[in-house]
Amino acid sequence: MAAVSTVFSRTALVIKAMTKTETKLPKTTQGPGQQYLSTLPGVSAPFYKEPWDPAGLVTEYTSVGDVKRWREAEVTHGRVAMLAALGFIVGENIEDFPLWGGVVQGPAVTQFQQLPRGFWELLILAIGIAESYRVAIGWAYPTGAGFNQLKEEYNPGDLGFDPLGLRPTDPMELKELQTKELNNGRLAMVAISGFVAQEFVGPGGPKEIFEHLFSVLGKDVSYEILKTEEAFEAFERAG
Repeated sequence: MAAVSTVFSRTALVIKAMTKTETKLPKTTQGPGQQYLSTLPGVSAPFYKEPWDPAGLVTEYTSVGDVKRWREAEVTHGRVAMLAALGFIVGENIEDFPLWGGVVQGPAVTQFQQLPRGFWELLILAIGIAESYRVAIGWAYPTGAGFNQLKEEYNPGDLGFDPLGLRPTDPMELKELQTKELNNGRLAMVAISGFVAQEFVGPGGPKEIFEHLFSVLGKDVSYEILKTEEAFEAFERAG
């Protein structure tokens, strides 16, 4: 009986020690997609330690190819949004520009419909050329495992287009510049969404973005002046 009791005691100690060892092991490990994402530009304050992914899209099962494709989409949409936000503001402030004979005017959300015949054909042609160039450089031939995937040697967003020679040769400086581009693109995507929504949701039909801004500011300032005057009058009566 003593021998059996000793065996059970030692077995219990071994199991307890194994349990302690197992609890010390990490519960999860980073997958290849997560490791690749942590090396990309775009990680900046206040999220210095790791990429900001509140929706949890990148898990330990996400492949490097998926992350590269998503980053390519983010960079491309950010660049388009930066052009759109700039064009939105400029377009509303050069209505007398002679390019279209002065026929384009009013809020930016209504200007595309006013453009003369021939503009859309040229726009579609320009977009087609730009997208064909991007696909030829970055995308793998769509067969087998290469379907809907970027080339292994291609870095998302790196199209080699640098007409002004601004690309740094130092890797750290390049990564910092790419992070700035990403952050500005992210801001532009939010901005252009706000521009379009604001011009549509205002009462009385679409208004130009600055017209809406100054009307809101005028109402706010008038309201604050009125409330300040009422406060002074109440203070004088009380005194």
